[in-house]
Amino acid sequence: MESVEILEADLKRKDHQKAVVELIDAYAMDPMGNGGPLPVEVKTALIPGLMNHPTTLIFLAFSDGEAIGIAACFIGFSTFAARPLVNVHDLAVLPAHRGNGAGRLLLAGVEQKARELGCCKVTLEVLENNRRARTIYEAAGFSQAHYQAEAGGALLYAKPL
Repeated sequence: MESVEILEADLKRKDHQKAVVELIDAYAMDPMGNGGPLPVEVKTALIPGLMNHPTTLIFLAFSDGEAIGIAACFIGFSTFAARPLVNVHDLAVLPAHRGNGAGRLLLAGVEQKARELGCCKVTLEVLENNRRARTIYEAAGFSQAHYQAEAGGALLYAKPL
């Protein structure tokens, strides 16, 4: 098993910027991602957009100096708990490095930071058919969101603008 190091990204560092763009682009091309590469204009706007977003929190996984995984997160707020929360917006590991624990280590890094920030929870969404990711999330203590059992599970809705 390869050695994996998790770092909180410093978006002022050019090497971290490059890693973020490359990893998000690789994730976008994955069938469990967006199914195609990021458009050039998105690649160009990604780092400035993340740097200007006040709640950006990104973790990178490295193996032998190579960036192999990413957890792109944003800090939110729970009105029901009156405390912050962390949402894992994207979690991805390059295909050649899957199965080495990088995903679990990224989640552990996110959870540690969330605890340091006094967050009430960490949230994420996952495609129903992404069994591999769901297994990792469930092993890390995540479960489908049910706010009130009789109301059923939470669903994610989106409206493109």
